[in-house]
Parts: sequence; C-alpha cells; structure tokens
Amino acid sequence: MFARQVFQPVRTLQTQVRRYASEAPKSGGGSNSLLIAGFLGAATAGGYYYLTSDKAGAAKATAPTTPSEPVFKGGDQGFISLKLDKIETLTHNTKHFTFSFEDPNAVAGLPVASAILTKYKGPEMEKPVIRPYTPVSAVDEKGHIDFVIKKYEKGPMSTHMHDMLEGQRLDFKGPIPKYPWETNKHEHVVMIAGGTGITPMYQVMRRIFENPEDKTKVTLVFGNVSEGDILLKRELYHLENTYPQRFKAFYVLDSPPESWSGGVGYVTKELLKTVMPEPKEGEKVKVFVCGPPGLYKSISGPKKSPANQGELTGFLKELGYSPDQVYKF
Repeated sequence: MFARQVFQPVRTLQTQVRRYASEAPKSGGGSNSLLIAGFLGAATAGGYYYLTSDKAGAAKATAPTTPSEPVFKGGDQGFISLKLDKIETLTHNTKHFTFSFEDPNAVAGLPVASAILTKYKGPEMEKPVIRPYTPVSAVDEKGHIDFVIKKYEKGPMSTHMHDMLEGQRLDFKGPIPKYPWETNKHEHVVMIAGGTGITPMYQVMRRIFENPEDKTKVTLVFGNVSEGDILLKRELYHLENTYPQRFKAFYVLDSPPESWSGGVGYVTKELLKTVMPEPKEGEKVKVFVCGPPGLYKSISGPKKSPANQGELTGFLKELGYSPDQVYKF
C-alpha cells in the first residue's frame, strides 16, 4: 500500500535501507537507491507544574487555572499588538521569533492548519505591508506564539522583522484557515516542501505526533539551496528518532557541501515515485505541497488564489495522483 524503502537518519554519513516496521508491504514499491540523509541535532520538550504553600508551609498543588479564550478569534476581530519577547538566530538569513501574549495562560487557539497575518507600516510607507506566516509553536502553547522567518532581500515584512529588537511590538490578525486536519483521516501524508514552505508542514506534523490517537504516517521531501538553509532540522531530526516507524525525511540540496550524502539538485519525479505511496490508495493518501514558485511549477502546478487550488499538473499528475489527493498551501 505504501512505498516502503526509506533510510535511517545519518549520524556517520552512511546511508542504510530500512522499511516501516509496522506492517508488511502490500505492493512492490520503489526499489531505487537514494542518497538521502538526516541531520544531527535534537529537540527536547518538557512539561512543568507549580506548587504553592499555605500559611502553615505545607506544599500543595495549585488549583487548575480557568482556560483563557483564544487570542486569535477571526471574524471582525482587528489586529492585535504583541511584544517581541525573544529572538534566536538560526542561520545567516533566518531567525526564530517569540511574541508574548498579555495573558501568560492564553493560547493562540488556531485551527490546524492555519496562518496568521502580520502588519507593519513604516514612516515613509503610503500603505501598510501585510503578510501571512504560519506559526511553528503548538496551537495550545500558553503565553506566546513563535515564528521562523527567512529574510528576503526585497521582502519588506521579513526585512522589518529581522531588524526588530526584543521589546518592540508587531500587529497580528487571524486565523487564516488552510487545510482542516482531522485525526486519522488519511493513513499516509506526503509533504513536499521547499525553503520556508516547511512551516505549514511542521504545524500539521506537530498536531499528528502530539496526538496519541493519531496513527498517520508522514513522509517529508524537503528541498533547500544549502545545508545551512534547512529550517527546523533539529525538530525534524527529533521526530525521525522518536517516531522511526511513522516519520521519514528526505533532503535535497542545490549546493551541497563535499561531505553531503543526501539528494543533490532539485526534487525529481524519480525521487517522488520511490518514496511516495501508490496514488491508487485514494483518500488514504494526502499530498501537501508548499514552497517557492519553481517548486509548485514542477511538482503540482501553482494555486490560482488562496481559495482556488488551480489545476493539478507537474510530477504529481504524471505519477497518477488526483486533484482531490493534493493540497497546495
């Protein structure tokens, strides 16, 4: 039913073939050998609780706090000003931004998958710049919302955000609903991403793997210019090692280093044919696509508008997938 040939995350830059261990393959699948590798790093997460003391000094658990309303309610709600709490530099042109809520117990409350609008008007601008971004923090994470933003040379919003300092504020509005994720609606999801197109994919991944009831398998094909451009690689490596029977990632670089043993060039039809499940599986298989215009053109064809997915073309059509099986972020 699914293409089974996959590769272990690489620690010693050696690639080894392995299969999903949860079930035997029902079809031959692809037999091509791929030079695809994972990356070193790890991401950890933890939980905590508070204890308080009464007047006698005996410790006891604090009573549960009443859940706050979602910060982003959509509809007629206007833009909300949030303070930039923390900036982490990830690469030469990418930063991780943490914006705090006024209520430390508040949650963003975004549906998965969805995006948020940002707004900025400089002193010499006639009109404000408005751009959508997909958060990388969990939708039920308390007190803040996080974004991974890549700076583009002619991108007014990304340039402004990269120039911001901790303590400054930015306007947000949302949510902008995208694909309505449902637990176990699909048995296997293939995510084909390029560059910052990884952010909506990661939002869906988090929802899948943080839900113990969701058994969906995920295959990621992720193209970038260089190794340093791979966003969220620690988080992706963590998922590969935590869910080795359900999550596989394949990386392709335009300009790889000499030591690179992953894919080189662009995402090809041959690669997709090898790692993707058979299109005949219908609704059991869903394919998500997100990235720069060139990726859309070769993989699936572009969207016509946010509300119009446009015609399915490119490699996915050639491989036999139907428009209903493909969603373009």
